[in-house]
Amino acid sequence: MTEKESPMTEAMYYVLLTLVNPNHGYQLMTSINEISDGRITMGPGTLYGILTRMQKEKLIRILEDDGRRKTYKITEAGLSALNEEHNRLRHMVEDGNFLRGDI
Repeated sequence: MTEKESPMTEAMYYVLLTLVNPNHGYQLMTSINEISDGRITMGPGTLYGILTRMQKEKLIRILEDDGRRKTYKITEAGLSALNEEHNRLRHMVEDGNFLRGDI
């Protein structure tokens, strides 16, 4: 992701975050819910739309397809985009730390 590109959606961020460890669809939905402490509940329609988009953008790839389910894995490009987005979000939080008296 470059500065000219739009920030990632929250859903995209969490999909990439959970794909640091290869997962299949149902496992991804569960992992996203767990890692977000229940804040994010992703349905299959949203998830598979994001997975399709990320495959096209080469941020993820199919690691295994047994005909019943597909296991996805983050690519190097996906890991780079995830790190860029994490840094962007971290800087935003740091910029607002004065709200908590942390300056």
